[in-house]
Amino acid sequence: MTSLEASTETEDSGPGGYAAARLLLLDEKERSGPPRRSALARLTDEWLAGLFAAAAAPPRGVALVAVGGYGRAELSPRSDLDLLLLHDGTADKAAVAALADSVWYPVWDLGLALDHSVRTPAEARATAGEDLKVQLGLLDARPVAGDHGLVAALRTTVLADWRNQAPKRLPELDELCRERAERMGELQFLLEPDLKEARGGLRDAQALRAVAASWLADAPREGLDDARRRLLDARDALHLATGRATDRLALQEQDAVAARLGLLDADTLLREVYEAARTISYAADVTWREVNRVLKARSARPRLRALLGRTGGTKPPVERTPLAEGVVEMDGEAVLALSARPERDPVLPLRAAAAAAQSALPISLHAVRRLAAAAKPLPVPWPAEAREELVTLLGAGEATVPVWEALEAEGLITLLLPDWERVRCRPQRNPVHTWTVDRHLVETAVRAASLTRRVGRPDLLLVAALLHDIGKGWPGDHSVAGETIARDVATRIGFDRTDVGVIATAVRHHLLLVETATRRDLDDPATVQSVAQAVGTLGTLELLHALTEADALATGPAAWSSWRASLVADLVKRVAGVLAGETPPDPEAAAPSAEQERLAVEALRTGEPVLALHTEPVAAEPEEPEPVGVELLIALPDQPGVLPAVAGVLALHRLTVRAADLRAVELPTALGSGSVLVLDWRVAAEYGSLPEAARLRADLVRALDGTLDVPARLAERDAAYPRRRGLTAPPPRVTVAAADSRLATVIEVRAQDAPGLLHRIGRALEGAAVRVRSAHVSTLGANAVDTLYVTRPDGSLLPDEEAIDLARTLEEALR
Repeated sequence: MTSLEASTETEDSGPGGYAAARLLLLDEKERSGPPRRSALARLTDEWLAGLFAAAAAPPRGVALVAVGGYGRAELSPRSDLDLLLLHDGTADKAAVAALADSVWYPVWDLGLALDHSVRTPAEARATAGEDLKVQLGLLDARPVAGDHGLVAALRTTVLADWRNQAPKRLPELDELCRERAERMGELQFLLEPDLKEARGGLRDAQALRAVAASWLADAPREGLDDARRRLLDARDALHLATGRATDRLALQEQDAVAARLGLLDADTLLREVYEAARTISYAADVTWREVNRVLKARSARPRLRALLGRTGGTKPPVERTPLAEGVVEMDGEAVLALSARPERDPVLPLRAAAAAAQSALPISLHAVRRLAAAAKPLPVPWPAEAREELVTLLGAGEATVPVWEALEAEGLITLLLPDWERVRCRPQRNPVHTWTVDRHLVETAVRAASLTRRVGRPDLLLVAALLHDIGKGWPGDHSVAGETIARDVATRIGFDRTDVGVIATAVRHHLLLVETATRRDLDDPATVQSVAQAVGTLGTLELLHALTEADALATGPAAWSSWRASLVADLVKRVAGVLAGETPPDPEAAAPSAEQERLAVEALRTGEPVLALHTEPVAAEPEEPEPVGVELLIALPDQPGVLPAVAGVLALHRLTVRAADLRAVELPTALGSGSVLVLDWRVAAEYGSLPEAARLRADLVRALDGTLDVPARLAERDAAYPRRRGLTAPPPRVTVAAADSRLATVIEVRAQDAPGLLHRIGRALEGAAVRVRSAHVSTLGANAVDTLYVTRPDGSLLPDEEAIDLARTLEEALR
């Protein structure tokens, strides 16, 4: 006898006794998972049965019924109780109502969530016919107390109704699942997933049980029960960690949930959850495809019978359309031909996958399982046909994804590419990323497939896209680790030494173009020269340009825009010129534009700031999701505090800075003495319209003469609109970049993005007595990377020690 059983024997059936026994059960460390859920259901059954029996003269023909998750005896610590008081209609209504109150009120008194109803069998059937969710709940009906025969009869009737109405109800259930997936997202890719409602969650597992109960189709059962168990275990731990009835696995709860499950860390937890969700999602895809096939076949039978009657009753042959050697199309799926021999044809898995994807067909479950069971490993290096089929599969675009997922579900991907195991279902703790690492790689190949006409070697682009983040399964810089892995994989696949080198270079430098374009001064010859040296050839540059775009588009909407595209294109053009033997122009010799010179003359004449705000977007495109910015030109006499003043005023007007270029312009002495600072900014409104240029100028004048306290105004605004509570941001990090620039020392600031960040940076730099030549702002999600080109007041570079001290000072100022 367990301690729980002993305690319940000595306690009464009242709320206090149940509550104490429930708490004791939930505190037991040695019992968790399915045993605890079942024990909690049994304990709750005993308590509710006691309440039912203790009611004053419970009438005949009445039963207390558990439905839904409680009916399946799957009670999590904070699950609600789904109860039906079923009566045959012969009892007095007042007596039935009194019995219901004697059960419902003690449940409410304990603070337990209760979903309750009182119905006759006929009413229950009628409600189920109108409400699909009620019908699904009744499929798991289980007697708790009272007339068990009444419950058994209802279950039999409801199951018969479900099976008879399956052709109508299953499409409704399919649509319900699709709507929920559209609303809640895919569990296997969400950083804060809803374990119940998201696609691949517990609701979908319940839907698969309902499909199986219809006898119309069945889900692939391998791994499905284990996947449900893992999600239920995670929900149990979440309830215990939070003390709330929640199904959303929030970031701040994941470490505590992982600890309760005995897992290493939150990433291990997410990976287990993702793997379970992937199993359920794949089973759902296969099952609903089979349901639709069966329903389509049923609807065609009357027409077929009529046709057979006219043609003498001969059954038409099954139509098989050849797709590739050993692969045919049948019933809307790619299947293996009758003559296929996977045990003798190691290329067949890739050939079948490529044929299915190119035809935009799903590959049948039976075919994938037969290939997984019988296919032999490919020789190393792969034969040319296998390599070509892999490239064909990757080049199919969107149709690649479901085929790849089918191969991965049966273990064929890791058989072909063993290094894939380390990135499979690996989470990416960055809100910019939409996908897990493995799915991101496939999505990048999908995006790259639409860019193959831009490169001379589409095969190298597609394989590099598939492998560019393969190093994320290893410690250290994923680009460095990925280069080694990509070299090994490309050699295994059968590329020659030159092609292997190109793929490895693309993987090593897949972030080079976008990081350089958004964080470095493209007018600095050292910037362009360093990229040209890393890339090496025009062909590799062309490939890297396409890979950069594909990678960003596959990351998420915040990772790519017309603004970033234009910067990368500008960098590629300059690097191509260097690789072609051209000499980059000297930025020191570049004359200011006519407009810049006009503004500088006016600023020198008046001794005050002059500005021009161009309201037409720079490089705008139709339906551009991210504003790419407008040009703001400012000219003013050279003086201290310019950068923080301008940055602060822009922050007050809710303008986001994308880039800033500062140059000193020496005007002819006939116009006066001294130099003028010309600032060329790219800015975008956070929301709403752009401010008027006159208001910007007026506030800038006040900021420079000290009558506008920018730090105080920014602090007031932050206090009035406090940020939402969430995870604590990591501290800022400031480093001296190894840019080999002959024009300036390059300082890189990585910090949490916030209004006024550039203003705070400018104030710190002014205090350190350095001049800012240019600033380049890059923001992804909540993270900002600001790169600053700074010099001493006389224009010389900072010595190494002085630069390091500046970085430390700036880091301290931003904490």
